[in-house]
Amino acid sequence: SDETMLAYIYKQFDTWKIPPHKICFEVTETAAIGNLSFATNFFHQLQFKGCLFSLDDFGSGLSSFAYLKNLSVDYLKIDGLFVKDMLQDEVDLAMVKSINEVGHVMKKKTVAEFVENKKIFNLLKVLGVDYAQGYGIGKPVPLDELTLVKPFSS
Repeated sequence: SDETMLAYIYKQFDTWKIPPHKICFEVTETAAIGNLSFATNFFHQLQFKGCLFSLDDFGSGLSSFAYLKNLSVDYLKIDGLFVKDMLQDEVDLAMVKSINEVGHVMKKKTVAEFVENKKIFNLLKVLGVDYAQGYGIGKPVPLDELTLVKPFSS
């Protein structure tokens, strides 16, 4: 139940002394839309504590801007299926542009997935996408090996 899960999460904050405002939960679009009322309530309760939410893979599932309007998320992650081919496919480019623009109008930060090369990275900067992630920027590493990464620096 949502109450059991919330109690577990709150306990983790206390146990590990984690400030809730330092936590961003990443939820897939399909999971959030699958039970919209549950997701909305769950988001609100944790946001009240200071947590942030990111809607992952937007555009790949049952996406609808109407659903997005009803989900109180802080970040909108643009599905990598659009990002990876946006240099060759004008429809993918249009999807990235529109998701980014709507996200910004709704006061959400945008994140592009699958950023694999400098050309894609530079185009995303021109489009005004807020954040990028992908192997072109850096591969996942254990937390204790994490260092500040400057993407595509020479």
